Amino acid sequence: MTLAPGQWIACSAAIVGLLGALHLLYTFDGKKLKPRDTHLERQMEQVSPEISRRTTMWLAWIGFNASHSFGALFFALIYAYLGLVHPAFLFDSLFLLALGFAMLVGYAWLGWKYWFRIPLGGIVLALALYSWAVVQQGMAA
Repeated sequence: MTLAPGQWIACSAAIVGLLGALHLLYTFDGKKLKPRDTHLERQMEQVSPEISRRTTMWLAWIGFNASHSFGALFFALIYAYLGLVHPAFLFDSLFLLALGFAMLVGYAWLGWKYWFRIPLGGIVLALALYSWAVVQQGMAA
């Protein structure tokens, strides 16, 4: 079974969306994104960053993780929608293609530099599927 380029984009977006949804779940539920050292967590709950005393490092940590998840989910929803519903619009827009590619490359770099193996592997796969879709569309044009 061969997928159309827009469907490959949607598959790429689905991977990013799954990672974003899991990350959001882990941000608010369970221990996966909590420090193993409970003393560190207590310290984070008491210490403010230099930028403002109106928050704590712990609240900032939760907020950064949640907003990171929202970004991945936003990317997934937009690119899955465009790939499935408006593929001609997507593939006719060098800006949107470059933006999606840049986002995935940026996530891959962050994954390589700062994350662990599973999200890095997912992002690299999403980048490969996205790239394949663009190449496939270019060959068809």
